[in-house]
Amino acid sequence: MVRHRIRQPRVAELVASKLRDDILSGRLKEGDVLPSQEALFAEFGVSPPALREAIHLLETDGLISVRRGNVGGALVHHPTAERTAHMISMVLQSRAATPVDVSEALVHLEPVCAGMCAAREDRITEVVPYLQREIDLQTAQFDDASRYVPNARRFHETLVSRCGNESMILLIGSLELIWSAHESAVWNDHGEPATMADTTRRAALRDHQRLLDAISDGNAARAVRLAQDHLAAARRNTLAFGTDQTIEAKLVSNLGVRSDGRKGLGG
Repeated sequence: MVRHRIRQPRVAELVASKLRDDILSGRLKEGDVLPSQEALFAEFGVSPPALREAIHLLETDGLISVRRGNVGGALVHHPTAERTAHMISMVLQSRAATPVDVSEALVHLEPVCAGMCAAREDRITEVVPYLQREIDLQTAQFDDASRYVPNARRFHETLVSRCGNESMILLIGSLELIWSAHESAVWNDHGEPATMADTTRRAALRDHQRLLDAISDGNAARAVRLAQDHLAAARRNTLAFGTDQTIEAKLVSNLGVRSDGRKGLGG
């Protein structure tokens, strides 16, 4: 019988693991600066090369960024849905995945979130007000055609963010952000949604209200069906342009914080 030797973790990996746990547990918060090298030497009793390797491992994870100069130090970053979406978009781009691929995934997955929202016992307080806020904003800014796409996309992102399952919020929400970045780029490249007929925009707003009503009533089956029908129609408008493109990770990076200061995925 062949025995496989179990690899012992390197000192740098052990140090990085401890600091990683401190970040992910919240003991080190977003924007904190890691203790100085002298303090880390004293805490862990490791050599400078081992500590530098540990810092590099955390930097590779995206959990810190090292600043040089007079204000140097390692700045802590907590994982975010936006960073996850950017990573997924890079993988999709490397596989030459298209917007058609992403939209097809959402046609199947987002209605599940709609049904979950409708099935939540606390939907009246934890789902309905958030979706109503987005519909109210869409209604108030309906005549401003430049706001149509971001407002409509925010409704969909909010729907996912309120489904109540953190894994689905992160994974499906990342796809929502990738699609939002692509859709915004499409309409910016083609004269913004001014090219989209007023009747089409009004029908989409009406679909959103019907979906909200189904969720409010707790009718999961109807919520799923309405979401499926709406998404099937909505994707055709955007996919009329640029169907031969691949996903572009830079679009997700450029999306960043929205013009009104609000972040996606319920942030």
